[in-house]
Amino acid sequence: MSALIFSLISILIISLISLVGLFIFFTKKKTSETINLFLVSFAVGALLGDAFIHLLPQAFKSLNSTIVSFLIIGGMLLFFVLEKVLRWHHCHEINCNENNSKHLIVLNTVGDTVHNSIDGMMIAASFMVDFKLGLITSLAVLLHEIPQEVGDFAILIHAGLSPFKAFIYNLLSATSAFVGAILVFLLGSRITSLSLYLLPITAGSFIYLAASDLIPELHRHDPPMSHSLIQLLFIVFGVALMSLLLFIE
Repeated sequence: MSALIFSLISILIISLISLVGLFIFFTKKKTSETINLFLVSFAVGALLGDAFIHLLPQAFKSLNSTIVSFLIIGGMLLFFVLEKVLRWHHCHEINCNENNSKHLIVLNTVGDTVHNSIDGMMIAASFMVDFKLGLITSLAVLLHEIPQEVGDFAILIHAGLSPFKAFIYNLLSATSAFVGAILVFLLGSRITSLSLYLLPITAGSFIYLAASDLIPELHRHDPPMSHSLIQLLFIVFGVALMSLLLFIE
């Protein structure tokens, strides 16, 4: 029972990281569209870095490489279908050309919810093995969540949500970690094994979101060369930060 309590306390602390995005955007209340695009660039780097540096190496270490590859493709196709449904829902006309980014809200929230539930599973499984291992895993997830949450917040703001609503969405997706932790204590190794298969699916969804929706959005505004270079630097910064966290972990 103590392992469950420690897991839930750790997840509560990590979930409060969702406040980071709110703080950033309230300190820059009149953030211009250009600055927002730079933060979207950072989100691209954070999503790709998370997928290729954190999620996929762990999946390849635990599962057959062919299975992982198919699951990555499956995750990308799943989000392709989901986006098609969402776009159709928001625009029924054949030549609908509105720049509607509302589908990004659902895509990002779904991917982040699955990701957070996996984090909850990992934290709970670690505390079940050893208290120190649980603390180390919690610290790793905490450090990992900071750039992830800032990136998620930037995506939601760019999609049209107010800072407060974006905070609520982020906070709700963060609470899925509690569900993941409780499932581990209820179902044990069976649900932990399932989380391994969810890793490449989540990675596929992150890759799809970054490459299919966010990068084209950066091209759509046709910024001057100086802004394009800054966007590139922010993408590299997102990837570099995820790489640095790997060494810290």
